Amino acid sequence: MFGKRLMSSVVLVVLALFLLLTGGGILALGMLILSLIAFRELTKACGVIDAGQKNNALEGVGYGGIILYYLVVYGIKDPVYWMGMLAVIFLGLMFVYVFSFPKFRAEQVMTTFFCAFYAPVLFTFIFLTRNLPNGIYMVWMIFISSWICDTCAYLSGMAIGKHKLAPVLSPKKSIEGAVGGVVGAGLVGALFGWLVLEMVFAYQNITWIAAVICAAGAVISQVGDLAASGIKRNHNIKDYGKLIPGHGGIMDRFDSVLFTAPIIYYLAILLIRFD
Repeated sequence: MFGKRLMSSVVLVVLALFLLLTGGGILALGMLILSLIAFRELTKACGVIDAGQKNNALEGVGYGGIILYYLVVYGIKDPVYWMGMLAVIFLGLMFVYVFSFPKFRAEQVMTTFFCAFYAPVLFTFIFLTRNLPNGIYMVWMIFISSWICDTCAYLSGMAIGKHKLAPVLSPKKSIEGAVGGVVGAGLVGALFGWLVLEMVFAYQNITWIAAVICAAGAVISQVGDLAASGIKRNHNIKDYGKLIPGHGGIMDRFDSVLFTAPIIYYLAILLIRFD
């Protein structure tokens, strides 16, 4: 198991490096593929598809809407149009619900829209962060905030963890581990700011800004981790999928990244001068 997990981790790192360094349409396509897989994992986990079904019309609308959403985000820079596409997805789902009634329950429609927003929309913020000025450097703060936080939280929890963070939802996670994760991400963020961002963002306290951004992202990343765990517990599943040996599915590996990406994007816009 450890060998499979290690090999999968190496492949993920290589793939991430390729996509993030390349950027542009290649990155957008990569995020779209991940989004479609994650959407399928979520709809399957949340019961959008009834037992014995391979797919249904609601899921089809979701797939089509996600593809259109990515085309709009990639081709049009105005967020108003992005919001418009979410309305299109919702209206498409309601169209299926109304004209096939009573084939689908209202809960299935609402859950499908949730699944289409959760991973697909949040994944786009990786692409949007990469598209910021000097985004080739900025985008790495997403992974510092999530994966470095996860590692530091685990090590801190093992060493000094005593008080449960979420006893019912995730009994092994501790408050001490959570704090250690935030502190660790903040310190690595500061180091990243000092070694890398100082070269491209002059005349501002970018080291401390990077530390604040990564620490804030780390807080939200742990919420993302717990939220994904909560969904699995609600539906009595261990993993969202088996695509990544030793890790599970896309949602299992990117649960914290999804919550971190929009936080990093908006904090970067608010706190960093891009002139």
